[in-house]
Amino acid sequence: MSDPATKQPAPDLYFEDIEVGARFDVPGRALTEADLEQFANISGDHHPIHTDEEYARTTIFGRRIAHGPLGVALAIGMFAKLREFHKATIAMTDIREWNFRAPVFIGDLLSLEVTIVAKRRRRDASGIVERRIRLLKQDGTVAQEGLSGLLMACRTAGDAQVSDAELRS
Repeated sequence: MSDPATKQPAPDLYFEDIEVGARFDVPGRALTEADLEQFANISGDHHPIHTDEEYARTTIFGRRIAHGPLGVALAIGMFAKLREFHKATIAMTDIREWNFRAPVFIGDLLSLEVTIVAKRRRRDASGIVERRIRLLKQDGTVAQEGLSGLLMACRTAGDAQVSDAELRS
């Protein structure tokens, strides 16, 4: 992402730079038929609600819907477009309280809204930022939402190494 006023790249954000209440938006991305087919092949979930248009027309949705976990994957991938997080991000720590609010269809234009809801410094040179992630449809309907932790480096720490045990602390 860049600052539209100056056309300069967004500055790198570290744990200390993140403020509770900050919001980040990622522009839309259309869900394609190829996305559904590829996810079905990767996941092995070939349920006809996702892969068979004729069958899907007989369901309450009236057409094929995206796999729920595909929405999660798209949301995580869209967050990765926020380049200002690249340098200090160490790892995603969890996904929880994830809710599927509305079906996602081929052709839906999906965007992402991320709000920082909490943060806590760890004993090492890092901190965990809690994010509320909302995957939105073109009309503003929330398709999916949930919470996810993000382990980030502190500006003063440099490149800290974190063990698996520390990720769970």
